[in-house]
Amino acid sequence: MLSDWNLLSEDVQLALSREALRRASQTLACQAQQLAEEIEHGAIMDRGGSDALRLLATVVLITSDAGLTGTA
Repeated sequence: MLSDWNLLSEDVQLALSREALRRASQTLACQAQQLAEEIEHGAIMDRGGSDALRLLATVVLITSDAGLTGTA
C-alpha cells in the first residue's frame, strides 16, 4: 500500500491528506458534541464536561478549517 501512495503525485497526496484531516476533525467534533449531549441528558455524570466538550468541538473545527485553507 505504501508503494501505491508513493505513485501518487504530491498534489494528490496533499489533497488526500487534507481530506483525511478534515474528516477526522469532523468526526472528533461530532463525537465531542454527542458526548456533551449525553452528559446533559444524564447518561454520563456531569463534571462540567459538556461545555468543555463543545469548546473542544469548536476549536477543532476552527483550527482544522484554518489549517486546511492556509489561513490563521
